[in-house]
Amino acid sequence: MPVFEQSIQIRASATAVDKCITDLELMQRWLNPILKCEPKGLWQTSVGSKSKFIIQIPVIKPTLNNVVIAREPGLIIWGFDGFFKGSDRWECQPNERGTVLINQFNFNIPNRLIAWGFDRFAAKWTKVDMEAQLRRIKIVAEELHHSFGD
Repeated sequence: MPVFEQSIQIRASATAVDKCITDLELMQRWLNPILKCEPKGLWQTSVGSKSKFIIQIPVIKPTLNNVVIAREPGLIIWGFDGFFKGSDRWECQPNERGTVLINQFNFNIPNRLIAWGFDRFAAKWTKVDMEAQLRRIKIVAEELHHSFGD
């Protein structure tokens, strides 16, 4: 199962960073614009809560169905099923300079044709996009941290 892992140092409390990765409105500020997150029912991040991520590609709109499989302060893991199967782990690790945010994307692509296409065309883009997401989260979290005054 491939694993993509990225991390970033953020000058903000773990509370502010956690809010950025679990608040739907804040998430829309850092998610890739072609990716839309929609709750199934009311938005929640407790274990068992469901949502879906839709890639805004005209006509086909690939969708990943998600369920929160682990949640505690500073940690959320979404399990997903669709054209990918796996998990997306977000962990806040407080330190003297703020928080290190670690994002670990573990996945399997059951369809061999889709897996081949991903390996050839999307794997590098996915890694670059994960790094860009972390930079956008850093901006949002640091702005939020300053507004909290914590």
